[in-house]
Amino acid sequence: MKQLMLGNKALARGLYEAGCSVVSSYPGTPSTEVTEEIAKYDEVYCEWAPNEKVAMEVAFGACLAGKRSFCGMKHVGLNVAADPLYTCSYTGVNAGMVICVADDPGMHSSQNEQDSRHHAIAAKVPMLEPSDSGEALEFAKTAYEISETFDTPVIIKMCTRVAHSQSVVVPGERVLPQQKPYEKNIQKYVMMPGNAIRRHPIVEERTRKLIEYAETSPLNRVEMGETALGIITSSTCYQYAKEVYGDSASILKLGMVNPLPEKLIRDFAEKVERLIVIEELDPIIENHCRQLGLTLSGKDLLPICGEFSQNLIAKKIEGKDASFCSLEEQLPGRPPVMCAGCPHRGLFYTLSRNKCTVLGDIGCYTLGAVAPLAAMEMTLCMGASISSIHGFNKALGRESEEKTVAVIGDSTFMHSGMTGLANVAYNQSNSTIIILDNSITGMTGHQQNPTTGYNIKGDPAGKIDLEALCRAMGFGRVAVVDPYNLEECDRVLKEELAADEPSVIISRRPCALLKYVKHKAPLKVAAENCVGCKSCMRLGCPAVSVRDKKAVIDTTLCVGCGVCQQLCKFDALQSGEE
Repeated sequence: MKQLMLGNKALARGLYEAGCSVVSSYPGTPSTEVTEEIAKYDEVYCEWAPNEKVAMEVAFGACLAGKRSFCGMKHVGLNVAADPLYTCSYTGVNAGMVICVADDPGMHSSQNEQDSRHHAIAAKVPMLEPSDSGEALEFAKTAYEISETFDTPVIIKMCTRVAHSQSVVVPGERVLPQQKPYEKNIQKYVMMPGNAIRRHPIVEERTRKLIEYAETSPLNRVEMGETALGIITSSTCYQYAKEVYGDSASILKLGMVNPLPEKLIRDFAEKVERLIVIEELDPIIENHCRQLGLTLSGKDLLPICGEFSQNLIAKKIEGKDASFCSLEEQLPGRPPVMCAGCPHRGLFYTLSRNKCTVLGDIGCYTLGAVAPLAAMEMTLCMGASISSIHGFNKALGRESEEKTVAVIGDSTFMHSGMTGLANVAYNQSNSTIIILDNSITGMTGHQQNPTTGYNIKGDPAGKIDLEALCRAMGFGRVAVVDPYNLEECDRVLKEELAADEPSVIISRRPCALLKYVKHKAPLKVAAENCVGCKSCMRLGCPAVSVRDKKAVIDTTLCVGCGVCQQLCKFDALQSGEE
């Protein structure tokens, strides 16, 4: 039966139907739901790995053992996993291995706008790019066939709009392939130089065969309409082009974006009068077409930055406004803000009040950079806060040591913060690192991690003791604070910044949105005590506002954390409990 299905859920369904047996991923928007959805099938072993590199290595180990495997990540996660990717391209696979990378054009939830097709090209592995949920399901199954036929890992590239939109799919039955026996093969799987040298020509020959495959594969299709305009495109840009042009243009829709066909493109170009390549971000298809000697338009008309839309394509190519509705035009602006009761708010207030230089990391706590707290001055990539503070303090010495901190979440710390912490301990910079332990991976939607004690299915799992870990890594000073207690946070922060040795502060309080967290009653305002000083507004809590020079508490948001009470000198904010 036909079903409406989210792109990520459809991809997960395709993996399931293809007989995938082992899944290891790290959550990252917009890829997270793929692994969450396939974890609902008991026949498939699923896990959250500490980071994407580990996830890919787990998937490789499973395919080496003879079971079809999968790992998923967002675009910046593929940077982390690039090390195993580039080498398992040389080794090839035993059973099929599929990698999902989800790009984020427009940077809805990312620190950069990256085109993952570059990784596929550089690693010399095939990449498929579905344009809707139906293709996501079917491409997953095709990816395993390609993987095993051509002895290669295969990347499926999603993007925010395909991952998080719904379209029609037709689910099928799970077909479990016969397990491939593992056979010892040192020349194939041990990538020391002598073996790797012999594997490289095999990779190049594989690419040649994949180009031949791309010429006739149903993954790439021609939709002939009027021939005055021909469009070569892929992914969501195909959907936009179809909506703008319908049958008034001919379209070559590419579902396999690496390696790209040659004869298919040339034959299509000969049938149209004008040729345009429509692709988001970098001109990869365009450059390929130019190398084939074709005359065309692409980035001379269309932007290299940001997401496309039907309106943008109509405006840039046809020079006219289209009547397609834009969601952004209908919604009021809503600046990002930490949730009411967020445990990070009190800690960031303390850092701001002490005028600390704060080197930050990737997580919902990155919102500590926005007003009114404005308590973060750097965010680079996962784990970079700890490595950066070490370099920062080594460069400036005592000038910075007494006022600079690094902040990192518990999941991000497990992802790639431990090696930076080892560097601080080993090379001894007088640095203060704050681990924001909110008992969950918050930003991507409450996934478990190695510090929570539960696995992807919510069952009990191994739990890493952060305090013991930090001490074992060489830190003699490890303190734990409750970020709801501003006095405690202030005291401990001052102590650790004054200490003449490396130290770790663990700010521990569960995320306010976790279902098991029992909140206090919302606060209430004693209006007769409120003088309108707006001290409570310095926290930036969305539950607190001022109206007619009096504080107002939104009881639908307030969780009674009491942090704002600690700023009020006039007892205007009072407990809501009787």
